[in-house]
Amino acid sequence: MENIDLIDRGVCKSKAGPCGKLRVFDWLSDVKSIANPEQVVEVRFKNTRKDYFRNVNNLALIPGDIVAVEANPGHDIGVVSLTGELVYEQMYKHKASYINGELRKVYRKAKPVDTDKWKEAILLEHQTMIKSRQIAADLRLDMKIGDVEYQGDKTKAIFYYIADERVDFRQLIKILAEEFRIRIEMKQIGARQEAGRIGGIGPCGRELCCSSWMCNFVSVTTNSARYQDLTMNPQKLAGQCGKLKCCLNYEIDTYLDAQKDFPPSGIPLETEKGRYVFQKADILRGVFWYSLQNESSSLIPVTVANVREIQKLNKKGKKPDKLTADMQITVKNEAESFQNMAGQESLSRFDKGDPRKRKKFSKKGPGRRNR
Repeated sequence: MENIDLIDRGVCKSKAGPCGKLRVFDWLSDVKSIANPEQVVEVRFKNTRKDYFRNVNNLALIPGDIVAVEANPGHDIGVVSLTGELVYEQMYKHKASYINGELRKVYRKAKPVDTDKWKEAILLEHQTMIKSRQIAADLRLDMKIGDVEYQGDKTKAIFYYIADERVDFRQLIKILAEEFRIRIEMKQIGARQEAGRIGGIGPCGRELCCSSWMCNFVSVTTNSARYQDLTMNPQKLAGQCGKLKCCLNYEIDTYLDAQKDFPPSGIPLETEKGRYVFQKADILRGVFWYSLQNESSSLIPVTVANVREIQKLNKKGKKPDKLTADMQITVKNEAESFQNMAGQESLSRFDKGDPRKRKKFSKKGPGRRNR
């Protein structure tokens, strides 16, 4: 039988702690629990599923303990991820499951018999998922089964699926129950959740945020891209899930703070030479790029402060002669000041040898004796 640490359950991956990517740092671990008299503990299951249970038997539980908890029906096996004061704070964040208004119970610490049956159930999950996909395809259901999670006692399985529209899977449940001899529960998930379960490498070269550290999905809109002045290209803005990238929200606050004092960009600048219209902005540097109304080939960078001054002059009916040099930012000097001292950009840099070495070896002819 495989070691439980080698089985992918989303609970034993990280070296930083027993609860993997979504573990909670208990900064009150050295404080005696007063606000949690019922000893409610947080238990992690496969991937990102969490729930909360009452420690009615006063077990000495610490994060990382494998426990048998109450389920409907039977019992389930999970890993304790949090105890103490912060459990109630997490219950507000995650939805706890109640039965008749009460939390379910922690039965005991898992025995060897419990863990053996749990391992057997885990090993059946991939095979069950492949078989269920074939059954759904035979029934011509417009859905995709992305993952299967067996209950710890092998009496129930949760089938996670993705579907764009409402699916009538009553016939599917009957066939699955007859095929696997277990209770079936269907749970719909979104495209972002599926990407987090499958994992992958993002365009930044790092592991996907949703599969490495993110625990909650925040809605992402195209306004996040507009505020950062990004090109509205769906292929570049979409992640592997097909939705807008979650990282579009990471720097949005910085860009919003930088644009607080910016003048409106939709107002053209009137000069004696002509009307200049806005083309693009470098928000973090505070630069607007303008061009003549009928000439978009040459762009002129103007600082935000100078744009504000010109707009004030235009309101008074005055026009500057043109966008003079003191209003521009000399970006050409940066390119001219750069010198490729190491020759790193040259494609033929390896073809040329060191002239000192050539001179050194030229002194030693084929007939000259080394002393």
